[in-house]
Amino acid sequence: MMTPSSNVHGFCRASCRVCWFSSSPPTSSLLPWISPLHYREAAASKMDLLAEPSGVQKESQRKLKFVSHELAIHSITHERDPQRALEIFNMVSDQRGFSHNHATYSTILHKLAKCKKFQAVDAILNQMRYETCKFHEAIFLDLMKQFSKSSQYDRVLDMFYYIQPIVREKPSLKAISTCLNLLIESGKVVLAQKFLLDSKKNFNLEPNTCIFNILVKYHCNNGDIESAFAVVKEMRKSDISYPNLITYSTLLGGLCKSGKLQEAFELFEKMVSEAGILPDALTYNVLINAFCSQGKVDRAAKIIEFMKKNGCNPNPYNYATLINGYCKEGRMQEAKNSFDEMKIHGLKQDRVCYTVLINCLCRTQRIDSAMELLMQMKDDGCKPDTITINVILGGMCREGRFEEALQMLERLPYEGVSLNKGSYRIVLNLLCKEGELEKATGLLVLMLGRGFVPHYATSNELIVCLCMAGRPADAANALFGLLEKGLKPESSTWAVLLEFTCRERKLLPAFELLDELVIVES
Repeated sequence: MMTPSSNVHGFCRASCRVCWFSSSPPTSSLLPWISPLHYREAAASKMDLLAEPSGVQKESQRKLKFVSHELAIHSITHERDPQRALEIFNMVSDQRGFSHNHATYSTILHKLAKCKKFQAVDAILNQMRYETCKFHEAIFLDLMKQFSKSSQYDRVLDMFYYIQPIVREKPSLKAISTCLNLLIESGKVVLAQKFLLDSKKNFNLEPNTCIFNILVKYHCNNGDIESAFAVVKEMRKSDISYPNLITYSTLLGGLCKSGKLQEAFELFEKMVSEAGILPDALTYNVLINAFCSQGKVDRAAKIIEFMKKNGCNPNPYNYATLINGYCKEGRMQEAKNSFDEMKIHGLKQDRVCYTVLINCLCRTQRIDSAMELLMQMKDDGCKPDTITINVILGGMCREGRFEEALQMLERLPYEGVSLNKGSYRIVLNLLCKEGELEKATGLLVLMLGRGFVPHYATSNELIVCLCMAGRPADAANALFGLLEKGLKPESSTWAVLLEFTCRERKLLPAFELLDELVIVES
């Protein structure tokens, strides 16, 4: 494993400057945007990189205004080009009396790491080892996340081991839990286990409850309940890592996911009676969801009643889970009763609850009732989101009510309702499937005009269907529109279009298609 002391990319001790090499191996030449911390000869000519937030011009161009830490941070943050951001960082340090601090270092490191300029990050980290200002480990928590996003998991560990020599304090338990969680979520379990052992040995850090909970979650997500309970057994050996509500909720979820509802109930009772931990609405919802998933909605409803009697008020999420369970069993009246019960108990019916019920109405071919509920949703001040609208559109199309669906697509953006590409694709897919080519072509024009592209398979299907219907000209227009949006049709689609164009003895359009095909393929 790489250690901080061994990672000295380009630090020139003689001049105390940080050199930025390219992303290629160390033998490559230097980039022109090296990062020495002193640019005296170039500072005056390049200070125009620093724009005043207010945009007010200076009265005198001869005398440069002193750039504060706040302005430097603002300029670096809003600079898109990492090279120019680094130049700003370098130039402000050339001012008399200016020294970089935690905030400026944190800003430039975040910028460089986000742009994946990791060798530049290494160079600046090595410079930080010689700074006298106080640093905080938050810099390294951010860098761990950036390296994890780039799948450089060894470097995640490097950032952890940089904390002590630069911050001059041993890493906190938060740093350990952050590093461990990133490794676990990335599936680097062996590396995570070795890291835990090293942390205990080198820093004398005892894992706390949060750290152990990460391991419990990992084993439960992988269906290894036995290992999860083994971790809990280890937790009980220390006062700082005793199992808490999150631990038990995770175990309950793991048991329910494995279909072990009886064991889950037994653990629930032990949590309350032996550990003295009272469940919250989220913990109860694990059981509610488990019973609904197993088709035992009546038992899920009893848990809601149990919650009320034991002083834990159900939240909208609990009711949404129960309503969804009723809907899956086709018990619409019970679902509606639970929905109305929320208002009786002073709970605001949110988008999730409305959407669950609307979806059930659409699935049971009750579109008019779904539309009434949508209007009620708006009257209650609950704005429908894209998911709600897509559910309605799907229900309309399945019943062949394409005109209404198309009118909604046309109208809703002007009413402040956001649509996504799925909204258009749902309708277009079903139009193609039902052979409604005229409507499909009109919708394609609307989609492309609003910057949305159909699904790849649907695009090819639409072009072929238009050809089969004797409309190769419309098919060609559709194809050219799709090409402009970057979609590359299948070769078989080109072949069908060329064949039908030639059948109509329209050689010029055929040659135009061939020319376009050559351009696309090249």
